[in-house]
Parts: sequence; C-alpha cells; structure tokens
Amino acid sequence: MGKIYVVGLGPGNKDRLTLGAIDRINSGDANYLRTENHPTVEYFKEKNIPYKAYDYFYEDEEDFKTVYENIVEALVIESKDKVINYFVPGNPLLAEKTVELLKEKKDLEIEIVSGMSFIEPLIELVDRDPIDGLRLVDGSVFDMLDIDINSDTIVTQVYNRRILSEIKLALSEVYGDDYMIYTIHSAGVRGEEEKNLIPIYELDRIEEVGPLTSLYIPKIEKKDKKTFDFNDLLGIIKLLRSKDGCPWDMEQTHESIRQCMIEEAYELVDAIDKGDIDDISEELGDVLLQVLLHSEIAYEEGGFNIYDTMSKLAKKLIYRHPHVFKEKKLVNSSQIGYNWNELKYNKRNIVKVSDKFKDLPRLPGLMMSFKIQEKAAEVGFDWEDLKDPLDKIREEYKELLEAIDKFPLGHIHIEEELGDLLFATVNTSRFLKVNPELALNKAIDKFKSRFEFIERSAEEQGKKLEDMTLEEMDHLWDKAKDDERKVW
Repeated sequence: MGKIYVVGLGPGNKDRLTLGAIDRINSGDANYLRTENHPTVEYFKEKNIPYKAYDYFYEDEEDFKTVYENIVEALVIESKDKVINYFVPGNPLLAEKTVELLKEKKDLEIEIVSGMSFIEPLIELVDRDPIDGLRLVDGSVFDMLDIDINSDTIVTQVYNRRILSEIKLALSEVYGDDYMIYTIHSAGVRGEEEKNLIPIYELDRIEEVGPLTSLYIPKIEKKDKKTFDFNDLLGIIKLLRSKDGCPWDMEQTHESIRQCMIEEAYELVDAIDKGDIDDISEELGDVLLQVLLHSEIAYEEGGFNIYDTMSKLAKKLIYRHPHVFKEKKLVNSSQIGYNWNELKYNKRNIVKVSDKFKDLPRLPGLMMSFKIQEKAAEVGFDWEDLKDPLDKIREEYKELLEAIDKFPLGHIHIEEELGDLLFATVNTSRFLKVNPELALNKAIDKFKSRFEFIERSAEEQGKKLEDMTLEEMDHLWDKAKDDERKVW
C-alpha cells in the first residue's frame, strides 16, 4: 500500500510556505500538483525540483466534478506501492474537493501537511475581525441557502463570469442591487493583491476574474437593518416575550392565541384567492408568527423549542418521501398522496378506517365531511361516477321537504335531513374536484359583491333598501349577475 502526503502550498508567495511543506518538496519523493497556476510553484522552478501538474484535466473536461475525480484516480495509480507528494493551493483541508475525495478512498494512507489558507491574508485586506461570524462557501455551487445576512461571508471558487453572474442574482434577491461587497484578487500574493468595494449589480462586470478571485460579503449591520432572517425573527419573539418586551405578548398562552392561527390561515387563503402577491407574502409572515410564538411559549415552559418543531417536520418530510430520499424512483402525484397517508398511518399504528376518522382534527364542517368521505373512498366505499352523488342530492332534498311538511321548523329531524343534504353536496364536490370550503367562500364573496351592487344602485336612485320591494331588489340582483357573466 502506498502513501500520499497532501501538502498545502499556502495562499501565494513562497515565503508563506511552511517548513513542513518545504521538507516535502525537497524529500526526493515524486511531486504532483493539482495546478501549476500558483505563485509558489516558482520555488520548484528555482530549485530545479521536478513535478507533474494536472492542469490538462481541466482542459479535457468541462465538469469540475469529473476533473477532481480524474485527478484522484491518477493519484491513486501513481501512489501504488510508493510514497508521493500531492500539492494543493492554500490549506489542504479548506475548500479542496480532491482532498475530500482522497480521504474517502479505502486502503490508501494519507497524511496532511498543513499550509496557510487564503483566509488570513484576505481578512487582512478587508480589515475585518471575523469574531462575530464568518462563513466560507463554494461559489461554483452557490445558491440562496448559502446566504447568511448576520455573518460575514467569503465566497471562493469564483473563477469565471458565469459563476459571478449566478451569485449576483442570488445576492440581489436578498441584499438588493446596491449593497456593497468586496472583490478580492490574489490574496497573499505580494505585489498582486487587489481589493475593490463595489455594489452587487456590478459583480459580473469586473475586469479581472480567475482562480485567485474571491468575494467578501459583509454582514448587514443592525443599524442598517431592512432585511431580516429567521434568527432575527427568533430574537424579536424572545424580546417581545421577555421582561423588557410587550405586556400583551408576555401574557399569551397556547390557548389564548389558538384562534389567531385559524384567523391568519383564513386571511392567507383569502389573499391567495385574490391573487395578491404582496398580501400573500405578508399573510405568510403572520402564519409564521403564530408558529414562532407557540414554539417560544413551549420553550419557556420546558416543552419543546423551534428546533424540535423544525426537526420533526424535516424527519416527517424525509420519511414520507421515500421516492426522493431512499428509492429514488419516479411516481405520479396520485401515488404520492396515497403513500403520504399510508406512511402517516403506519407511523401512528392506525389500521381501521374508523380510526382514521378519529385521527382527523376538528375542522370546519365542510372540510371534515370532505376528509371523511375521502377516507371511506380509499377502501372502496364510494360512488362509481358523478351521476350517483347527484341522484343522492335529489334524494336528500326530497327527504328534507318531507321533514318540513311533517315537523315544525327547527325540529331535530329537519336538522338531520338538512345535514344529509349538505353532506351529499360535499360528496358531489369530490367528484367535481372542487374544494367545498373554497367554493362556499367564493359564493359568500359573490353574495357580498352582488348585495353591494344592490345597495349602491339604490343610493344612485335616491332610495333606501328598507323602502324597496323584494321585486326591485331581485331585479338589481339579476342585473349584477348578468354583469358578472359578461366577463366570463
């Protein structure tokens, strides 16, 4: 079995080489470089020390993942039954994919000879202390999840304009086009170091970009705060609930604010129905507020915290999506819905349909009816086609009329027959693929709109509604209805 010394060449000039790196360079063992496009390679040339560089892999392959895999396979072959040196820029354990891949290899002895990373000289250039938080991310796979507005961020591997353009789009979404960031070139290379403070919108317009280019994104300072993240929200909720916070927020319990969750959910649905994007964004925030408040109340009582809530959700999503996280097989959306329910019931040891009924939360009547009918349909207790539920509506309507003839208004039998008619109507909505709750809400909105038209028309005629006949109001109602149909 061979051995590979993985050696860091430091950030730039040869005077930043460690003694350990110099010892390996002069060891007499074969030297291999991931790239000779690095200032420290000058030391090899001055001392006439032979080496082999793997730059040709970059020329042969467009995909960097393949490049790194090819380099590793070449190193494994070269190190068979002998000791070799493998040199990488900076520190081998920092943003070096080939080293990660080498460490995954079994039956291969690896020893790391550390080197100074590019971080130290970069921090010196921007003159910022990272004590309050510093993130290091790979620019070649950068996305919005890498953004942390409350920490400074170094983005490395930004060696071409395509990568810069993609990073620019992600940063603009969060920080805005005019937020100032640093571009850094050749950090640690004496005489070539360069830093520029530019707005994000200029990011893909910079003239110099290459292997030694990095970005430094300062965190958003509290005094300039216009954008907030999840941690900011947690801090605000904790403050509101603290002795220095808001008296109303401090008094709330799970029970006192439970109605708020229902109200906020309905306001969100209303915003979605209206197609108001700004309103949807705001109402989603109000729903999230309820989640954070309940989690903070539970934390203060020693029950659970927001991380427990998020972890349970994450585990549930992973467990109920085996086709994504385990089997990796394609399924259609109807199968996904069915599997989701089956996995949920398996977890809770629910087998009987009646137990599934009991497992349902207390929902509004229309929604509960819809859910119960769905559960019954899963085991085949259902009509064959749309004609059957429509016939059932007619049957229940007839029985309601019979009950009205036999009993006084408000009688329990009339109540039961009216319930049966509503239940049959909900069943029909399933076959029509219409959510009955949403359909009823739209009918309510339609009623309000038409009545507003009647009231407005009456005012234009100088009349009060109380003085109008039912026939007059019916006439205006029909006119409002006709006006609606003109836009269909």
